[in-house]
Amino acid sequence: MAEHTPWDKEAAVRVQSAAAKNPGSASARDRLDREAQSKADKNEHDQDDERRGR
Repeated sequence: MAEHTPWDKEAAVRVQSAAAKNPGSASARDRLDREAQSKADKNEHDQDDERRGR
């Protein structure tokens, strides 16, 4: 099984771009572009908290 990689901003941008170019794609229909952005934001926030020792 593949190892899980957390979402980052670059990955979210790639998915959003692909969904915008092809609105009928499975990623666009499943709203993966929105989920990717949300997950990337959360991961960035969590990493900031870890750096601050929270």
